[in-house]
Amino acid sequence: MWHFKSLGEFHESSGAPPPENPMLSLLRCVERCPLGGSSYTSDFYMIAFKKMKAGVMHYGKTRYDHTTGGSMYFTKPRQVIGMGNLELEDDGFSIYIHEDYLNGHDLHNEIKQYHYFDYEINEALHLSPSEEQIIWELYRKIETEYYNNQDEYSKEIILGHISSILKYSQRFYKRQFINRTEMSGKMVSKFNNILAAYFESGLLNEHGLPTVKYMADQLHVSPGYLSDLLKQETGKTAIELIHIFLISEAKNLLKGADNTVAEIANTLGFENLPYFSRLFKKEVGMSPVQYKKQSLN
Repeated sequence: MWHFKSLGEFHESSGAPPPENPMLSLLRCVERCPLGGSSYTSDFYMIAFKKMKAGVMHYGKTRYDHTTGGSMYFTKPRQVIGMGNLELEDDGFSIYIHEDYLNGHDLHNEIKQYHYFDYEINEALHLSPSEEQIIWELYRKIETEYYNNQDEYSKEIILGHISSILKYSQRFYKRQFINRTEMSGKMVSKFNNILAAYFESGLLNEHGLPTVKYMADQLHVSPGYLSDLLKQETGKTAIELIHIFLISEAKNLLKGADNTVAEIANTLGFENLPYFSRLFKKEVGMSPVQYKKQSLN
């Protein structure tokens, strides 16, 4: 598998002209994209917009064939990506940003806060026509600055426009979640069913508390996507819902006279009793000892 440390190497391998900037490149796709071949990893971020008609994209372990309408894709350094024989219904673009280009800029930390860089390719961002127009306007501003004799102001201006694309994308993803009420509801239901099965099967005693990654793997989505979707639907993140489920089980167990608080915490996979007590008090408003006494009385 190829690993590209520089954008120059990547362009050469793809048969594209050398980039104007060794740390930043723009590639326009008109009907076909000069990308493809075997899978690769790299040291750069990609922000892309495409209307796929044919071809194959691989992102991690997921194969993506094509979709209707315009979609945006986001990848980060050292993720496995593959593209082959891409045919587009309309123009598309890709922005490649070497991770070192962000050093010393606010975007270096900001970009890590966007979970959609962790999403699988089949969780792409699908844009409405008006949203497409906004993204294209920002891209053309970047393009104008990129090809117009870059100077000491260019980097700040370009990164400012890239930051705007990312902020708009965050807004559009939230809209996409809202429009997927049926899917969201099913996801919450599946999430709770997996939690119940985990508890009933004894995995809690074997492996401790289920992690968000475990839950995401069972649901075949990325951890960031799962938390974002659940947050939109329920107002709670994946880890918060795990805690709520376990506290609900704890309340039921605490009503029995035979089990101590420490035994119940251990049964629920909490190796740290003070942590269990703090979490319980946060969710219930009283300590587990107080709740047990109240229940027995």
